[in-house]
Amino acid sequence: MAYSDFKLKELVKQFDLTLNENLDLFTDILEVESSEILKVLLKENAALAVDINTEKARSEMIIAPILLEIRRQLNYQIGLFSGSEFNVAPERGLNGICDFLISLSPERLFISAPVITLVEAKKEDIKAGLGQCVAEMLAAQLFNEREENEIETIYGVVTSGTNWRFLKLEGKIVSIDTVEYYLRDVEKILGILLSAIPPVQK
Repeated sequence: MAYSDFKLKELVKQFDLTLNENLDLFTDILEVESSEILKVLLKENAALAVDINTEKARSEMIIAPILLEIRRQLNYQIGLFSGSEFNVAPERGLNGICDFLISLSPERLFISAPVITLVEAKKEDIKAGLGQCVAEMLAAQLFNEREENEIETIYGVVTSGTNWRFLKLEGKIVSIDTVEYYLRDVEKILGILLSAIPPVQK
């Protein structure tokens, strides 16, 4: 079994999780202005990615530029991993490839302090990606516990590039934001992603 095999319902049961689906998690988070670089990249490439309509195009032309903007805004003090193996507990199914993962360390050769996991929605189905995302969040939580990283909250995102749904894991409580954000809300998306990085790193 791997991250992508998990369905949310079975995951909640297997790991004894509590699911909270009734919160607007980020209503108070302020928007963060995009850099000119990101504005140009999205203006030039977003429509093309939507027209091509493959996961690869959306990943390269929309998702990656937004995540690189987060790294840029944090003065390159975070790690960004794409398509990396993250095998934490294979015996529990917590293994496989992460589409994207943000770490609190600028280390680029290996993952050392995961804080945000991001799953690309297959066939643009956000709901179907929730199980995989929560599985990766659980793996990040377990990894941090083993490494004695003092990271209490793990964030997750399921996105098609044009649609973004955020999650939060604290202990055994998984909160799924009631709001789905769109690419036109990119400055809110940036604000949410930046708010997920502990202040010590900013």
